[in-house]
Amino acid sequence: MSHGLEVLIERLGVSISQDLLTQALTHRSHSYENGNQPNNERLEFLGDSVLGFVVTAELYKRFGELQEGELSSLKNSVVSAKALAEVAAGIDIGSFLLLGKGEEKTGGRDKGNLLADAFEAILGATYVEHGLTRASELVERFIFPLLDNHIDLLLNSEPKTKLQEMAQERGLSAPAYETTHTGPDHDRIFSATVTVGEVVAAGEARSRKGAESEAAITAIKALGGN
Repeated sequence: MSHGLEVLIERLGVSISQDLLTQALTHRSHSYENGNQPNNERLEFLGDSVLGFVVTAELYKRFGELQEGELSSLKNSVVSAKALAEVAAGIDIGSFLLLGKGEEKTGGRDKGNLLADAFEAILGATYVEHGLTRASELVERFIFPLLDNHIDLLLNSEPKTKLQEMAQERGLSAPAYETTHTGPDHDRIFSATVTVGEVVAAGEARSRKGAESEAAITAIKALGGN
């Protein structure tokens, strides 16, 4: 096994064979440019299912006071591409990705969706090689800590809806969003502002939805929401 993959294995805390780990790190762009070698999409599909099951079981066990809707919101937040990308960035998975030339040039190693997909693929590879127990340990090590602050997770899960409900409760007009973007099509940055009563809040992200959500979160906090 290459020295680079040994470093990643140490960070993950689980042993995965070189061939399987390499597949988990192979984006389809690299596969296409190298004779259609196996990419990480099938492993990602498997890892997504494993992640969903393990997180759901933990939520049911840990939060007996929450209703189904709140549990669903928590799950969606924890398994979201944004959350997984942050976890993957913490392990520096991006440095180990195998990318095509186009993805390399456009900053693929830092793209949230690629990082999230790779983490799920690694989880899938762990399941293939070791089964559910070891795969669950990987989720417990890297994902369960996100649940320690579940109030913020609930806030972040559907911030635009929560802001609208808060405005209605306080007799304010519906939140009004204005969104602009800069940069080329393949690397756009969106900036959004939302006005609620006398509060004007801003947010920025790589998608319109993400920017508006960030603005909504800022507005909720400015209005004294939890």
